[in-house]
Amino acid sequence: MMMKRLGAAALTLALSATAVLAELPTLRVAVLKSGTVNWELDTITHNGFDRANGFTLDVQDVAGKAAAEVAFQGGEADAIVSDWLWVARQRAAGHDFVFLPYSRAVGGLMVPEGSTAKTLADLRGGKIGVAGGPLDKSWLILRAYADKTYGMDLQAETEQVFGAPPLIFKAGLQGEFAGAINFWHFMAKMEAAGMHTLVSVSEASEALGLDPQTPLLGYVLHGETLRDHPELVQGLANASRAAKDLLATSDAEWDRLRPNMNANTDSQFEALKAGFRDGIPAAGPVDEAAADRMLRLMAELGGEDLLGDVSALPEGLFVQPGS
Repeated sequence: MMMKRLGAAALTLALSATAVLAELPTLRVAVLKSGTVNWELDTITHNGFDRANGFTLDVQDVAGKAAAEVAFQGGEADAIVSDWLWVARQRAAGHDFVFLPYSRAVGGLMVPEGSTAKTLADLRGGKIGVAGGPLDKSWLILRAYADKTYGMDLQAETEQVFGAPPLIFKAGLQGEFAGAINFWHFMAKMEAAGMHTLVSVSEASEALGLDPQTPLLGYVLHGETLRDHPELVQGLANASRAAKDLLATSDAEWDRLRPNMNANTDSQFEALKAGFRDGIPAAGPVDEAAADRMLRLMAELGGEDLLGDVSALPEGLFVQPGS
């Protein structure tokens, strides 16, 4: 009889726990399946950081950035990952989107193994591969840096080849460029293969009076979500920070993630791990004055094609947990 009573009590507790989980709100995040943000999202769900912070994370795989934006704007996703400059443009166009910082990882310009180049000035007359298009943020910042530091028009004094990150990665390793600009995770693999960084975007930003600690990438949410469910946004912020803290310190967690990281060698794996850790932003609010300086520079360099009518940081863009 006692065993039956204990069994019934255990079943009651189990059902109660299931009911609590069922009542948790679901946050749908649409991201590229092969994107590096999945490492953090997987860490959140595997370790229960979402449920511990009052929600259930539903990761939706999409084919690319445009597909994520369509899902988000069409109400099929509650959040996506993008850069805050895009969010600034959307807010200026009347879309009530907000930005929760995720990463400050940015790219840079790398040169082949054996290159004699010491500065950007040494690339005059050479060919530069650029991941993305002429409005790529890293390319724009490096153009401004070359002009300020060397009086060099990087666009006019080099030949550019614009392409998708994997293509720039492959061509860079084959020695087709005097220098290559790529996203941080491709740079990590390029470094593992023997290329080295001539100048990072962080270094260039600092020389331009910008703050390299300003997070560039983040979770984009609807302003309505922040207003009506602030505890859900705070829960995402807390879960994201818990995942970052674990990934910053636990090699075992990285070993668990490795099968999904597309790291073909130990050196690639270590470089990707180090790059992710280096891009973790400090806890606390974003320096909005520093962000405004970056936006104004991007508006000057990229014009309306990049930022539309935005000329200054829109109010309310950043979600500032803990501020």
